[in-house]
Amino acid sequence: METPNIFSSIPSGHPINTYLKETELIKQLINEILSINPAEEFQKFYNIFNHLATVERRFERKENQLFPYLEQKGWTGPSRNMWSFHDTIREMFRVVRKNIDENDFSSIQNNTYLLAQNIMRLLQVEENVLFPNALEMLTQTDWVTMRKGEDEIGWMLADKPLTYPNEPDYVHPSLDTERRTNVVYNENALHYDEGFMTVEQVNLMFKTLPIDLTYVDENDKVIFYNRGEERVFPRSAGIIGREVRFCHPPKSVDTVLQILETFKKGEQNEASFWINYKERLIYIRYFAVRDAEKNYKGVIEMSQDITEIQQITGERRLLEWDINYERL
Repeated sequence: METPNIFSSIPSGHPINTYLKETELIKQLINEILSINPAEEFQKFYNIFNHLATVERRFERKENQLFPYLEQKGWTGPSRNMWSFHDTIREMFRVVRKNIDENDFSSIQNNTYLLAQNIMRLLQVEENVLFPNALEMLTQTDWVTMRKGEDEIGWMLADKPLTYPNEPDYVHPSLDTERRTNVVYNENALHYDEGFMTVEQVNLMFKTLPIDLTYVDENDKVIFYNRGEERVFPRSAGIIGREVRFCHPPKSVDTVLQILETFKKGEQNEASFWINYKERLIYIRYFAVRDAEKNYKGVIEMSQDITEIQQITGERRLLEWDINYERL
């Protein structure tokens, strides 16, 4: 079954292009699953079957995105007929899954073959009838709007399709791996784990953070604390270089030493406490610092006044200074 030439010029991100990429994946999965004896390679069969079952995302996109647009153009056949075919295939997936639960390997093999036949028949109708007619009937605006709605449903594909038209898409900072070469840094900046900052910028950042930070090195000596505007606990430059045991009141020093010893042994990586201090609720946390080889390099002590934080409920999605309290 060759893909019609009508599809050759469809750009990436276009909903039909995404369907065609999924079609290639489905054919690959079907070829793989039909070549496996589930009684001999059950885990491999099971993994491929579960991947093939994600065709449900494709069905949902067609039913909730593509079909409604075609209905608006007066073509209701897919909604009435192809949707029923989807439901038939869904039932066949349920049958095979029941066979799997019952370890009925003969039925698994027979019903998987029937399932594959039905899916291949559906793909043929899509490529020869559904998709060509959809391309002819729907407008560019339809496809653009449809693509935006697909994000809520998902795909069979491992990678999210491009936007359509191919505009720069928002990438969450945690997923942004692009290395930019045109960034200009201050000539006095130093390279940190990711990025460059001057000593002044680092000090300003630590000073601005609404938390108290203290770094004790692997020799139990205090080597750093940040100078915030309002500290939870008092600190002075005299503690730099001092043994941490002498920086805590006698009633808590044994607990601190126990934390350090446990961190050094690699038995724990975090310890947390919360106390009432001067009518404020204070959250105190200790974090083991380790290098890339997991060698102990000290401990970070973090203290934070969470009195107001603890009282937060609901949501605030507007800037505080934009809220018109007289109107609320």
